Amino acid sequence: MFNAAIYKQRRSELKKQLGSGFVIFLGNDDSPMNYPANPYHFRQDSNFLYFWGLDTAGINAAIDVDADKDYIFGDELTMDDIIWMGFLPSLKDRALEAGVTEVKPGNDLKPMIENAIQNRQKVHFLPQYRTTNMLKIEELLGIHQKSVNLHASQDLISAIIQQRSVKSPEEVEQIEQALDISYKMHTYAMQHTRPGMLDKEMCGMVQGIAASAGGGITSFPVIFSVHGETLHNHYHGNEMKDGRLVVHDSGAESVLHYASDITRTYPVNGKFSSKQKDIYEIVLKSQIEAINLMKPGIKNKDIHLHAAKVIAEGLKGVGLMKGDIDQAVELGAHALFFPHGLGHMMGLDVHDMEDLGENFVGYDQQTKRSDQFGLAFLRFGKELKKGYVMTVEPGCYFIPALIDQWKSEYRFTDYIDYEKVEEYKDFGGIRIEEDVLITDNGHKILGKPIPKSVEEVEEWCSKQE
Repeated sequence: MFNAAIYKQRRSELKKQLGSGFVIFLGNDDSPMNYPANPYHFRQDSNFLYFWGLDTAGINAAIDVDADKDYIFGDELTMDDIIWMGFLPSLKDRALEAGVTEVKPGNDLKPMIENAIQNRQKVHFLPQYRTTNMLKIEELLGIHQKSVNLHASQDLISAIIQQRSVKSPEEVEQIEQALDISYKMHTYAMQHTRPGMLDKEMCGMVQGIAASAGGGITSFPVIFSVHGETLHNHYHGNEMKDGRLVVHDSGAESVLHYASDITRTYPVNGKFSSKQKDIYEIVLKSQIEAINLMKPGIKNKDIHLHAAKVIAEGLKGVGLMKGDIDQAVELGAHALFFPHGLGHMMGLDVHDMEDLGENFVGYDQQTKRSDQFGLAFLRFGKELKKGYVMTVEPGCYFIPALIDQWKSEYRFTDYIDYEKVEEYKDFGGIRIEEDVLITDNGHKILGKPIPKSVEEVEEWCSKQE
């Protein structure tokens, strides 16, 4: 945990933002894999971690804004709990680490909420992503679980997004600790990938590196595949054949659960073909130029569109696109090759605060989300501010089903050379990703540099231990 003063300050700032009311924070419970005594690895709710820091199951919390009081609700461990799961300090002692002196039994939360309602306090709660917590809200407030998220407090969502968006130095340090693990994950994979291996062999090794360090888990399921044209490919049964490219997108969590998220693409045999090198250099150029534009006050949507134009110009240079590139990007023709957004915010969640609503996190009154294919998948479009941590991850993909569909519909034939594209249908995909902090007047790429130039990647792939 951070120092108790940090959690107290965070809650104090939230009270100022809200002004009044009674705020409920539900922690996560253990989630059974196949029976109650065999749960998945526990992961505390990120908003609970941000304001309370307590990383154990079975506890909830509340803030009475009007009375300026913070509460933790939970029950002490039984001897059976201790026998099977080990000893923990008392809940009262753990709550003190978060700067909380008011500790109540778990069952006291409901009557306290009922009292708040009787006193005509507005009860605030966040959208829930676990059915068990939706059922808790139903029990506490009488809102049917299917309607819980419709009643979530917009004031609370807005206040938390405002706070969590700007990362403190302590948070940035945690992200960089996670990136130290990413460095090991990615450089190990480059050094040890060989033709004939299955994706899952290297994926397992990468997961093992994360498991042995930091918070002991990856920040999301590892994407490691020679079919990089599938953007979030979690199938790991492919053979890594000579001549193929691997897309490796993975991240780790720090001890305090802050995320890293890095992607590298490299050849299975350690050497880019001329065709692979051409496309790789296009993606790398788009990423470098996008990062160079990052600073407070510029819209991430504008940076995304610039990256898209760099990719489209590069593809025109190798004969895959044609015509007026500015017009092609405006109409969305480039999205055949770059169908996702440039990046997303990152922090306690790898897609930070996505549970609160992507549009609330990434858009505002000045920047509305597009409904155009490709651009619609941009998770964050609004202006960047000092303290934001963003991923920057342009890519270029050759998705056979999408190519076939657009070709059959004669889409963007003024901008796409489908005959040439046919030659790339077995290419796969390329994505390159960094995690970037927005500073006073510019940006800083976080973490120890992980090889990404053609020369660096080939050099690391040639290293054998």
